[in-house]
Order: sequence, then C-alpha cells, then structure tokens
Amino acid sequence: MEGIVDTVVLIAIAVIGAALARRLGFIAPLVLLVAGLGLSFVPGVPVVHVEPELVLVGILPPLLYVAALQTSVPAFRRALRPIMLLAVGLVVFTALLTGFLLHLLLPEVPLAACVALGAVVAPPDAVSAIAIARRIGLPRRIITLLEGESLLNDATALVLVRIAGGALTGAAIGFWEISRDVVVIAGGGLALGFVAAILAAWLHRRIEDPLLDDALSLLTPFVVVVVAETLHTSSVVAVVVAGLYLGHRIPDLLSPTSRLQMDAVWRLIVFLLEGVVFLLVGLQLRDLVGDLETGLATTVSVTALVFGAIVVLRFVWMYPATYLARLIPRVRSREERPPVGEPTVVAWAGMRGVVTLAAVLTLPASDDVPGGYPRDLFVFTAFAIIVLTLLIQGTTLPVLAHRLGVREDTGTADALAEAAVQTRATRAALEALDRHAGDAPASVVERLRAMAEHRDHGAWERLGRQDRETPSAAYRRLRHEMILAEREVFRTARNDGRIPEEVLSRAQRDLDLEESQLNRGDD
Repeated sequence: MEGIVDTVVLIAIAVIGAALARRLGFIAPLVLLVAGLGLSFVPGVPVVHVEPELVLVGILPPLLYVAALQTSVPAFRRALRPIMLLAVGLVVFTALLTGFLLHLLLPEVPLAACVALGAVVAPPDAVSAIAIARRIGLPRRIITLLEGESLLNDATALVLVRIAGGALTGAAIGFWEISRDVVVIAGGGLALGFVAAILAAWLHRRIEDPLLDDALSLLTPFVVVVVAETLHTSSVVAVVVAGLYLGHRIPDLLSPTSRLQMDAVWRLIVFLLEGVVFLLVGLQLRDLVGDLETGLATTVSVTALVFGAIVVLRFVWMYPATYLARLIPRVRSREERPPVGEPTVVAWAGMRGVVTLAAVLTLPASDDVPGGYPRDLFVFTAFAIIVLTLLIQGTTLPVLAHRLGVREDTGTADALAEAAVQTRATRAALEALDRHAGDAPASVVERLRAMAEHRDHGAWERLGRQDRETPSAAYRRLRHEMILAEREVFRTARNDGRIPEEVLSRAQRDLDLEESQLNRGDD
C-alpha cells in the first residue's frame, strides 16, 4: 500500500509541476527537476532509489517508441548523414576523450572506468531539448536533427557502457571482441526491430476493435524490450526501428478511431513518464550526497571537468561535422550550407537526461572491479551533469537562439504546400463522389460537394493576412456556438430524464469530434 501511495504522490506532484510550468511559461522538465531537488531535502520525504531496470524497461522504451512513431521517416532519411555523425561519431568521440581527460585527473582510476563514465554522459536527451525547441520555434531541420540524434545515440552510448563495463570487470576485450559485440548488439537489435514491426503491422491489419489496437500499441515497445534483453541485443535499436517502421505505416494500418484514441493514450503516458522521470532525478540528490565518500575538492574537480568536456567537445565536433562534410562535391550539391547560428544552437542543445540516468545505474559495483573504483563519485557526477546541463543550457538555449536569429521556419511555405495538395485532394474526392453517387439523393451529393469545396477554400484562406473575418473563420465561429447550444440541449434532456446516459454519450462524442476539427482550423 505504501508503494502505491508513493507512486500516486509522485504522479500528482509531476502533474501539478507541469501545470505550474505551463501557467508560468516555463519548460516542464526544468520546473520538475528543481521541484525534485527542493523536495529531496524536505524532512519526511521518502528516499527514492531508482533501479536501472525501471528506467531501461519501464520508462525509456515507451518514450523512444513514441518519439520514433512521430518521426518523419522521409525527413529522417534525408538527414541521416548528420544524424549518424552526431548519434554515433559524437558519442564515441565524447566518451573516449572525456574518459582520457578524466584518467589524467584521476590516474589511479582504471581507464575503462573513466571511458564508461564518458559513455554515460555522452548522449544528450531529447525530451527537454525538443520541448524547448518547439516552444521557442526552432527551424524544422534542427528539430529533425535533434530528434534523430536522440533516437540513435542511446544505443551507441549503452553499447559503449556495456563494453567498458565488461573490460572493467576483467572480461577479455580487443578489436574482434568489440566488433563482435557491436554486430550482435546493434545488428541483432536492428533485425529484431524489423521482425517485431512486421509482426505488429500484421496484427494491426487484422484487428478491428480500436481498444485492441491501442492495447497492441502499448504492448509493442515493452515486448520488444523484453525479447531484446533476453537475446542480449540492443533493446533501444529494436524499439526505435519498430517505431519508425510502424509510424510510417500507421495511416494504412489503423482505423481513424484507433489513430485518434492511440494518439490520446500515448500523449498521456508520455506526459506522465516525462514528468516523473525528471522529478525522480531531482529526488535522488539527498541520497547521492549522503552516499558520497569522495572529498569535496575531488568531487567538484571531476564534475567541472566532465561538464566542461561534454560542452566543449560537442562544439569541437559540431562545426567540422557541419561544414567540412560539405567540401565533398556530392554532399555540397545535395545540401545547402546552413548559417553558423544553426550548428551553434544544436551544439548548445546538449541537455542530458533519462539515458544518462539509466546508464550510470548499470555500472558495476566497486566490489566487482579488481582494485575497485569510485562508483559513488561517478554516479553523483552523472546526476550532477543532468542537473547542470538542464539548468544552464536548458534555460539559456532560448536566449542564444534569439540572439543568433535562429527562428522557426515560416508557415507560409507549409500553408502553400498544404493548399496545393488540398486542391488535388478535393479534385480526387469530387471525382470519387461523381463515380459512386449513383441513385443517392441530390441533396446529399450537393452537401458532400459543398463540404469538399469548403475544405479547399479554407486551406487557401489560411495563406491570407486579411483584417476582416474570412468565410472559413466565420464558419468555425458560428459552428462553435451552434455546438454549444446543441450540447446544452442534450445535457438538459439527460438531467430531466427524457434521454438515457447512453444517448447523451453518443451525441456528445459526435459533437466532440466535430469540434476537434474546428479547433484544428483555429490552430
């Protein structure tokens, strides 16, 4: 019972913190992190111990799966080169150099342990970065780059942590052993992800009940992770591959009702998980400080070195990766040269989060390492890096983007493209109407024709900047008022006993669906 109460309290605090953040215009992860830091020192607040399995199996898979579902595969494919440079090249570069620098500061600590910590802090977390990027309006190509990096860098970091941890505990390690591990872990995860996605797609095609569709979607990332861990392959790669494949094919696999319900369910789950995980990071502080046996000077030196290394190395990597690659004729002809502000913003958007939290907890115990190593110091440093990057980089990223003039892509191009495609879609819809009208009543045909033409006109009206109210805007405003009136009549009839609750529910659902379409037009 106590565990249930603690879970409910954590979720309640996460919801209240997120609501407060939206009210004040702050980023929710930052508010919840600060709330957790403050609560960790409040007397009576229970000490929180986060198990690595909770993060690796319970929190990380659904977050990665949803991010992959929502990622545009064509955009991901176009940005694959810079994404791989960040997700693989930068993670390896950061892990190795940070490890070597830390070994110079602490020569008594095994190099493998230092590299393991470097791998722990190497991958940025996209939860806070994407939240800030969308809120301040960064260009879509930057958001795609950050999303793609976060989907793949977790696997690179966890593989490095596993290899370094094996070397630390005395396992034989060499070029062939590392190559074999990479092929088995990453390649196995890739194959498993494709197999799981094909199987899930086959099931989705045969399921007609939206509730079963949603249940299958919820189970998919967890089943993939359990199978991947059993086969000792990369669960992160498997989940991401499955999410990318299914997300690209969702329009063909799910019914409209299933898609609407699934979107709502996943948004709620991600909202709660993101809130709880940043709250947990903050709540760890008191326990970590109490367990720390290393002296203050060494702790501060190690934390400052690691923080400075991951920030500087990301800048050192970012500019050559952005501009030197464009010296290749093939790349130069395919990709335009971005202004210097864009790689600067991407370099500064290196906040750490849930992957660093999970990875550091998987480090072997000091007693399992010949000669030992300061695991308590490494765990504290990893948590300190999460806090510092979120508070320093997370709060200053909007200011930096504004100063450098890195702003959201203009909506005109999107609206123009949407209007052009909508015109073709309307033409196809009217042709289908003419083919299948048959003996349908003329009033029904004309009504459907008017609805199609209204959608076409509305798409073109969104391009305008008129001072007066457009016909589509007037339609939405008036229809809103009509729906409110209809809803009130049904509610009153239910209260008076003239209709049962089931009738109200059916009418309410129809009105809600129509109003959600109207709200889309307002957005």
